[in-house]
Amino acid sequence: MILITGATGTIGSNLLRHLVADGVAVRATARDLATADFPAGVDAVRVDYREPDTFAAAMTGIEAAFLNGVPGPDDTGVDAALVAAARAAGVRRVVKLSAIGTGDPRLAGPGSWHVPGEDAVRASGLEWTILRPNTFASNTFSWIEPMRNGHPVPNLTGDGRQAVVDPRDVAEVAAAALRDPAHHGRTYTLTGPTLQTTRDQAAELAEILGRPIAVTDIAAADARAFMTAAGLPPAFVEGSLIGQNFIRDGHNAVVTTDVDEILGRVSRSYAEWAADHRSAFAHP
Repeated sequence: MILITGATGTIGSNLLRHLVADGVAVRATARDLATADFPAGVDAVRVDYREPDTFAAAMTGIEAAFLNGVPGPDDTGVDAALVAAARAAGVRRVVKLSAIGTGDPRLAGPGSWHVPGEDAVRASGLEWTILRPNTFASNTFSWIEPMRNGHPVPNLTGDGRQAVVDPRDVAEVAAAALRDPAHHGRTYTLTGPTLQTTRDQAAELAEILGRPIAVTDIAAADARAFMTAAGLPPAFVEGSLIGQNFIRDGHNAVVTTDVDEILGRVSRSYAEWAADHRSAFAHP
């Protein structure tokens, strides 16, 4: 049986659907099982990252575990606690969801958030794989509200280019790593196939929808005020500013072939993701 922590999240939910469709026995965790919409046949277990004593039961009887913690400025060592629980329960293999740029000093705070978790995984004595995905294509779901209200979508990264990755590709790579020991000891950087600016993405989505999408550039000097006015918490704002400047300065202009090599096909493009999710952007 495979355990998916954070099974209601972007990657966890995609991974859950992929494994269930493939006939794999899955245990999924959520903080509130009453609101978790898991497929039939999934063994659902309550896990609250604020309550480490909930980890042991989730790990019991598990062969491989997907570790989807919540690193950030207020991290309480969730990844390390999950690894410890996995070891104690006799779990054989773990796959940690990290992030692109982890350990890069140019990313300052955010670049260090996943380091303790990665270190814990590498030192665990278990079979391990670390996934460092790029920005998710699905982040543009945040455009839905301004588009519906007739407002332009914000561009907070200037002319910075990045190869956004389809969450489904990340989930499929995770599934492969959870099931195949050949990925032991590997750290994969997962990207899409093409470098694009925010305006490039908006243009592709506009073509798919058949209507224009206005874009407004938010200068770096105005980004903090813009996000604060949107009601985002201060810690999130500060981390986002660092990440946005990292992209603006061209440091995230990275394309790898890790997805292609693991899955035996080219990674999905932003246009493919947008075409498959076009209904989400339709006017009500």
